[in-house]
Amino acid sequence: MRKVIVINVLILGVILSISSCATAPTRPLAPGEVRLLKMDVPLEGDTKRGLPFMVSIHFEAEGRPEIKRACFYMSGDGPYCFKITNVKYGHPGIIEVEIRPNQFGSYLLKGYVLYLRDGKTQLSNQVTTLIHIIP
Repeated sequence: MRKVIVINVLILGVILSISSCATAPTRPLAPGEVRLLKMDVPLEGDTKRGLPFMVSIHFEAEGRPEIKRACFYMSGDGPYCFKITNVKYGHPGIIEVEIRPNQFGSYLLKGYVLYLRDGKTQLSNQVTTLIHIIP
């Protein structure tokens, strides 16, 4: 039974990955805009309930906007916002943020960032990945 659930979750992840690539905005970035591209999380077994782990979010930006916080939904629960650990600007750039899950299981992790643009806080687009948290 557990194997069937894991297979179904993986199939959902593949479908979401394909659809997210097909629907990613392709218009040019406005000055100071941030566009998230994808999110990397540790492999199953490396993420344990109650212990922090690093999430890497790949992005592109026009200029070097100040990225303030990263926020996440875990299968619809949230948002939970965290302070940014590190930002590496480049093509693509990488945002690193440490999160600490309070529950275990397989979840759809959806994330976005808050950043400053023209002196105002803006929300980026969202990126999604599957995450497996063990007890």
